Amino acid sequence: MKHIIILGDGMADEPCPELGNLTPLEAAETPALDRLAANGRSGLLATVPEGYSPGSEIAHLSLLGYSLPDVFEGRGALEAASMGINIEPGEMAMRCNLICIAPDGTIKNHSAGHISTEEAALLIDALNESLGNETTGFFPGVSYRHLLKIKGGDKRVLCTPPHDVPGTPAADVMVQPLAEEAKPTADYLNQLIIRSREILEKHPVNLKRIAEGKDPANSIWPWSPGYKPAMKTMQELFGIEKGYVISAVDLIMGIGVYAGLKPIHVEGATGLYDTNYEGKLRAAIDALEKDADFVFLHIEASDEAGHEGDAALKKQTVEYLDKRVVGPLMKWIKENGKDVAVAVLPDHPTPCRLRTHTSNPVPFLIWHPGIKPDGVTRYSEKEAAQGSYGIMRDDEFIREFLS
Repeated sequence: MKHIIILGDGMADEPCPELGNLTPLEAAETPALDRLAANGRSGLLATVPEGYSPGSEIAHLSLLGYSLPDVFEGRGALEAASMGINIEPGEMAMRCNLICIAPDGTIKNHSAGHISTEEAALLIDALNESLGNETTGFFPGVSYRHLLKIKGGDKRVLCTPPHDVPGTPAADVMVQPLAEEAKPTADYLNQLIIRSREILEKHPVNLKRIAEGKDPANSIWPWSPGYKPAMKTMQELFGIEKGYVISAVDLIMGIGVYAGLKPIHVEGATGLYDTNYEGKLRAAIDALEKDADFVFLHIEASDEAGHEGDAALKKQTVEYLDKRVVGPLMKWIKENGKDVAVAVLPDHPTPCRLRTHTSNPVPFLIWHPGIKPDGVTRYSEKEAAQGSYGIMRDDEFIREFLS
């Protein structure tokens, strides 16, 4: 049997007043997801172990069955793998956002108004020219998501993810050392942030964005430091022979690389509501038709809508996932008589009210030919809580799905 996980990043939520006190999953019209739930089995999955913050890196590693204390080395090192950037011994890698800081000094948003990849590349080039040297390098990624690599950096520093603190004065959440030996690293990172503002605020890309009424990318924000991780592949852990990962996000592709999954890049995959849903599904089906035992199909759009606090848009992204991915996939499975197991879940909640991630367990469903339904009739947070799987933890979900 082949297996595909469809992950709607950040889909889970709280009741939203603008949606009649329903969650986006409850408010959305999702006939395909509901049919899957009615013909499969549901439950909740705790994706964030105690003591860890609810980042996508934590949640994805956890739901794929990895032990966090054994493998987690920060987000930057994972994204580097997707970007084809090697982390050498003695080097520290970090996610490096381009963000927008408002005139009053508060963090306006974590994405510089979802700056385009082309604009961002010009800004990263400018930062490298002015701030890069034999120990420090900036590497361009997708949209606002980039990489910073520092030789000799000490990862024992407290770096606040910018999507956790919109509206907070940037000065209140600068980098802090967690050990005396890490103070030079913290000081250096704070200097880079301050100096980046001097470079970016005058850059032609930002002057043009301001003239067009867009948010400027007027600061970097490095966070999630770590060294090169040591991870077993999913073949070593679970016997998966041929696996693929499809995403618009370097973090997810990087996790896939370390997990032994082959990345598939899809043209028009943006990580937003306008992503190429059909292209990503086509890539997944092509892999299943070819040689894939396992496909991890990641859709980022709901998470970004949650970070924007836009409940209506988040509801729409759920409906897009249902209509443009889940429905056509199930039609293909039925028409072609394929023996495929399907799981659907988010990695973590991203409540629109909070505009950041939380650690609450997430709803999941599992369907495959011959499974005995458990009586759940819809896919939502409340419905899944009544499912026969109960609450799963650690590697219970992935082992159950692949069994």
